[in-house]
Amino acid sequence: MTRKHFIGAALAAAMTLPAAAQEAKIGLLFGISGGISAMAPTMVEAAQLAVEQVNAQGGIGDGGKLVAALGDSGCNPQAATDAATKAVNIDRVLAIVGPSCSGSVLAAANSVTVPAGVPLVSPSSTSPQVTRLADKDLVFRTVPSDAYQGAALARTLIARGTRSVAVTYLANDYGTGLAESFRAEYEAQGGTITGFQQHDGSKASYRSELSRLARGGADTLVIFDYGDGSGLTILRQSLENGFFRQFVGGDGMKSEAMIRAIGAANLDTLLVSSPVGSGSESLAIFQRDFRAKGGNPDGIFATTSYDAAFLLALAIEHAGGERAKLAASLRAVAGAPGDPVRPGEWARAKKLIAEGRDIDYRGAAGDHEFDEAGDVPGAYALFRVAGEDFEAVAQMH
Repeated sequence: MTRKHFIGAALAAAMTLPAAAQEAKIGLLFGISGGISAMAPTMVEAAQLAVEQVNAQGGIGDGGKLVAALGDSGCNPQAATDAATKAVNIDRVLAIVGPSCSGSVLAAANSVTVPAGVPLVSPSSTSPQVTRLADKDLVFRTVPSDAYQGAALARTLIARGTRSVAVTYLANDYGTGLAESFRAEYEAQGGTITGFQQHDGSKASYRSELSRLARGGADTLVIFDYGDGSGLTILRQSLENGFFRQFVGGDGMKSEAMIRAIGAANLDTLLVSSPVGSGSESLAIFQRDFRAKGGNPDGIFATTSYDAAFLLALAIEHAGGERAKLAASLRAVAGAPGDPVRPGEWARAKKLIAEGRDIDYRGAAGDHEFDEAGDVPGAYALFRVAGEDFEAVAQMH
């Protein structure tokens, strides 16, 4: 499905959901356009699977429907602010899954959702800046912060014998946070960074910047950017000009669009980090159900997108549909102690909540024990290109 057709079909589906006497509406704000657009279809499909399961097993409250209002937050603060404004003021959502990118979350939260008292759960915003938001306990994530990813990637490279690298990073909240976390841990582990520079995401050529980085002598380039945007350009131009032999990317570079653009045969020296669901019964259930719907359960942010939507549905049920109680209910349904609830077990969860029992959602992406900042622990793995997709080669610790 082309991006144009995907957007049209998804928006049409969101706008034609049947009205119900009782309904609970959530926003799905994803980067359908912009730097991570190739990741959006899988993220939307995973979140919509959660919505479908809820409605197929009794819905919200006394037969009400969970309704998803889809919006395009791009990977852009202004687009995210506009999408969040529509979701809150026009669609009248109780809560939001998303936005996708860190700068989008910061902008939408500060300008729209926090002032309006609307909780949001982002499945893919990883900047440490999100942790420091003055958010009134309304911003949560089902993906770990880059404060962990960057450090884990640094330790993994050192353990694999990569002792010298050059680093280029996108000049936004995502790129900066990830790069700084990586640099601090890499140098603490005894690694040498021969060049460390940020780049603008709108240039057609990065050859002069890459030439300067290459003069430092490292044969490995670490790229913190998006594989659908300037990260793709940087990687392509590095390969074309022979500036580096080995390449490492953060999770934003785990893009199937990048494989299609450059070719798998040309990417055999590329490794990328990505969050993964820990091996569990919950992950296996999600993989089975999502694959049955035609989704790719190994797609980046598939598990975290599903969990964000399912968690919000559980919180809405627990809170009786009262927005003011949602944040507390989100913490209540996500954390121990409680009867374990796994992906797709909506009818069981609904019964337990009605009985006044505590529940503990065991997600596809892991156990989401939110800390004071709304962050979660998590697991990352290192991936390489395998055909038209990626395969894991090592766990990151």
